[in-house]
Amino acid sequence: MARNKHPERTVEQILSAAQRLFLEKGYEETTIQDIVDALGGMTKGAVYHHFKSKEEILDAVSDRMFLANNPFEAVRGRTDLNALQKMREAIHLNQADEDRARMTASAVPLARNPRLLLEMIESNRRILTPYYRELLEEGNRDSSVCTPYAREIAELLPLLTSLWLLPTVFPATKAEMRRKFDFLGDMLERMGVPLMDAPTRELVDAFFSPLSEPDSRPEPSPLSEPDSLPEAGPAEKEG
Repeated sequence: MARNKHPERTVEQILSAAQRLFLEKGYEETTIQDIVDALGGMTKGAVYHHFKSKEEILDAVSDRMFLANNPFEAVRGRTDLNALQKMREAIHLNQADEDRARMTASAVPLARNPRLLLEMIESNRRILTPYYRELLEEGNRDSSVCTPYAREIAELLPLLTSLWLLPTVFPATKAEMRRKFDFLGDMLERMGVPLMDAPTRELVDAFFSPLSEPDSRPEPSPLSEPDSLPEAGPAEKEG
């Protein structure tokens, strides 16, 4: 068999095709064969050479989408904002990414796919936690926040925003979800991180407005990475 001299190009082709299909059809309705067919000439074996399952493809697609429009990198070098303002701006930029919101809206509950849930937690730990910690420590230095728990909050925030605030994992009505956001804002403020200012609360209100009761599948929580939301579903190799 001829050796692939450009495996990174092949991976990029697979992820591009998968991303388009996930957005068009939804993750659960897209099969590995659909991805193979969209690649034109690539075999299923070639896809499995790079990715062991559809879940692994989704994880890579989600990371790719986040890193392509990384809200933390967008605010990182801004000198007109203090660290707290950078965190708030990152939240607004994150929620403005419509493709990632659509990706999450097309997904199924994480509770139905424990493996993807674990991958999501690891992705959060690897990607989001360092960004939050960097900004919290910067905030302690510029006095926009004042907390002795920068590390702990950086680890906790991604878990709360991508799991506890997710109705597909912790079922809740709109009123209960709003109460959870109020609780999170109050908790952070008591910890010295007043993240929930008026514009951020307005963003939360806008996030809830279109949701129906009680079975709506929501867009990403405004505080979370869409890669970290209910992007799950059976990923058998036959799929």
